Amino acid sequence: MARCGEGGVVSEVVIRVRVTWPQTFRVIRSIYPPIDLFEDIADPHDWEALVAVEEKTNPRIRFEIGELGKVPLARRVSGPGASYLMAPFVHCSTLRPGRFTDGSYGIYYAGNREDVAVAETIHHHEQFMRATNESAGWTSHFRVLKGSVDCELDDIGDAPNLLHPADYGPSRMEGSRLRSTGSNGLVWDSVRMAGGRCIGIFWPDVIPIPVQGRHYCYHWNGSRVDFVREHDTGFVRSVTG
Repeated sequence: MARCGEGGVVSEVVIRVRVTWPQTFRVIRSIYPPIDLFEDIADPHDWEALVAVEEKTNPRIRFEIGELGKVPLARRVSGPGASYLMAPFVHCSTLRPGRFTDGSYGIYYAGNREDVAVAETIHHHEQFMRATNESAGWTSHFRVLKGSVDCELDDIGDAPNLLHPADYGPSRMEGSRLRSTGSNGLVWDSVRMAGGRCIGIFWPDVIPIPVQGRHYCYHWNGSRVDFVREHDTGFVRSVTG
């Protein structure tokens, strides 16, 4: 059951509003494996004990499952597809910070349209490919997670300093502040696609478990992503620079 707070003013520039989208779209690397523990019928109260038992025969289990302690017991979710929702919260790292987190806690990012989610992902994928000096070609595969949201979130639309294209310092501080004061998450105008909207959810029990959508492949030309291919249809579209 998603938890929703009461509406009202949070600060001079951040307003708490009801966000109701019948569909949300998140794009992740398709090689990311589902974690059976979250999909199973095991009660979340028993997860730590089950992990301890599994580790005796599978030393990699802790790496595969992630850090369960980052999600309080009362806020965990389980059942079919729960791995998709739990993953960003138990596999976060300070080595992989985001716009509204320094990486010490996880956030479930999604867009209000599929093309918005793809555009946001392309930006970060390009940064990785440049940093690692990857060769040109069809390099990476991604899957779409389709969900929904109906909850009170903090709208930062009137805080342009939190949406700087490259400087995430102020937004990370604001994300930490809002999370620590009980926020469910944030909503803002997409920086990578004009007219799009994005959400960042602070806890897995705030939104329903998503389902898998289509798969994509991105083409890297040595300096940027210039084409995106839909696996199910074979359709290839160009990406404007």
